[in-house]
Amino acid sequence: MVEVTQVPLQPVKKASLAKLWIGVVLAIVLGAGLAWLTTPPAVKVVETKAGVGAHPGKSDVVVINYVGKLKDGKIFDQAQNAPIPLGQGMIKGFVEGLTKMQKGGKYVLTIPASKGYGDQERTNPMTGEVVIPANSDLTFDIEVVDFMSEADFQRRMQMMQQLQQMQQGGAGGAPGGAAPAGAPPSN
Repeated sequence: MVEVTQVPLQPVKKASLAKLWIGVVLAIVLGAGLAWLTTPPAVKVVETKAGVGAHPGKSDVVVINYVGKLKDGKIFDQAQNAPIPLGQGMIKGFVEGLTKMQKGGKYVLTIPASKGYGDQERTNPMTGEVVIPANSDLTFDIEVVDFMSEADFQRRMQMMQQLQQMQQGGAGGAPGGAAPAGAPPSN
């Protein structure tokens, strides 16, 4: 018969137990610090005037008034009643921020460079001037006027085009309107 030699376990000293716990706590703190350092910066949305209702989805079209600024306060873009289709090539941070907003609300949206244009600079196509330098954080003052589904937006655009065509093509022949040039006068 084969005998197994038993090795007696020594009791753990109190000082060693304290060192073990300190090591565990340090490992947790170090892990949390590394996680914090490697987490990409987040899009920040600050509400300055409360909106109402639901939030737009990633496939909606949001109509906004906005002013886009660089960190130094220089305005690089602005628009009124601008329809923004969220599902069509917008920068990631802009879509992320707009989906947190509500109709009628006013917001300050801060987009870190990593969720904006990153290391790509943006230039004015007419002048070649750099409008947004590479690695720029972007800030937008935004007022959400309205939002709707992409299909509803397309229907509205078609109706507006038809209305414009009717106004342009029917001005001369409309009741009370002037007769087109060369047409006989109506009795």
